[in-house]
Amino acid sequence: SFLTSTTNTQDTMGHGTATAGTAAAITNNGMGVAGIAWQNPLLPLVVVDATGSASYSDMASAITYAADHGARIVNISIGGASSSSTLQSAVNYAWNKGAVVFASAGNGGSNAPYYPAACQYAVGVSATDSTDTLASFSSYGPDVSLSAPGVNILTTTTGGGYGYWSGTSFSSPVAAGVGALVLSYAPSMSAQALVNVLEQNSDDLGAPGYDQYYGWGRVNAYKALLGTGSSGDTTPPAVTLSSPSNGAAVNGSIAVQGTATDNVGVSRIEFFVDGNLAAATAYSSPFSFPWNTTSAANATHTLTVNAYDAANNVGQASVSVTVNNAPPPPDTQPPTVYISSPANGQQVRGNSIAIMAIASDNVGVTQVSISIDGVVHYTGSVAPYSLNYNTKKLAAGPHTVTAKAWDAVGNWAASAPVTFVK
Repeated sequence: SFLTSTTNTQDTMGHGTATAGTAAAITNNGMGVAGIAWQNPLLPLVVVDATGSASYSDMASAITYAADHGARIVNISIGGASSSSTLQSAVNYAWNKGAVVFASAGNGGSNAPYYPAACQYAVGVSATDSTDTLASFSSYGPDVSLSAPGVNILTTTTGGGYGYWSGTSFSSPVAAGVGALVLSYAPSMSAQALVNVLEQNSDDLGAPGYDQYYGWGRVNAYKALLGTGSSGDTTPPAVTLSSPSNGAAVNGSIAVQGTATDNVGVSRIEFFVDGNLAAATAYSSPFSFPWNTTSAANATHTLTVNAYDAANNVGQASVSVTVNNAPPPPDTQPPTVYISSPANGQQVRGNSIAIMAIASDNVGVTQVSISIDGVVHYTGSVAPYSLNYNTKKLAAGPHTVTAKAWDAVGNWAASAPVTFVK
């Protein structure tokens, strides 16, 4: 207990007992409920007092203690709205020791960050109901990595009974339990590999791929276990590229298309150009990736599509294509420029006159000059192109204002003259 600094871990409010039972209640004993990680030992660390409050410092200490004592999975079904470098440091410490922190996304029904779920390396978990829909109370946002059932979860209660609980406090231990189950099947798996397996083998809900409500999807224990590679499935997906063909000359925007099939099922498809990931992961076959070839040099390039199955077997297909985009035509269009002030024939009042030129170009104006009676009095490269000219030294009578504008390749144009009268 980080509240009393003793080994008395008695649950004073029941929340810890309920979350622990969700993750790992003893199973196959003909009693009560079935835990997900049903033969995993539990390390109970108390940070919540009888009112339901906990400090970040105690939470951080518990995470560090768990990592130092061999825990590979840490579930935290509590949190707060403010960020904490202390909490982040503890999550980092656990991650670097091979432990993964699972944390509830919060019950505010908003996208406000909730810590430690919003910490880097933490797995934030939103809650779904029995119809695989986001629970009305569940928070969401870019910090959600996975979703899991969190409504009416039948679990253990203090005193030896059982009861129904709802909240992301219970979706988090469901996901954590799946993580522990996978590690018990493949204990040498790294923290990153475990998170990858859970995300890549979840049931995609909501928008295809990642979304802020369900993360990468609702956890699926069966698919995650298959994803460890221990399922005996060693057959990689078969990938074919139908377009473009090998050796093709391409230009402009094209579609890279083909099919990917597998004896069990394709879990994701990725498109690479010269070994670099060029497009977001696709989850359907046949597939079609858009590629704008103008982003590549006029040369030969290798296009590769990788397809993965649930056991992370990978199939691959590649073609070589030659990009041949014509260079852009030379810029021969001069700028346009005119005098917007003074008006033609305007009489000068006082001893100064405001002169302004307006210039534009199909690519960009680089310089503008303004002349009075053929003598340049202003040069500038940034609009507005203007000056206030002192007319004291000018003779009485009419005077001519002109402007010139240049672009980057030297095209230039002159304005029509405008006359003012002193």
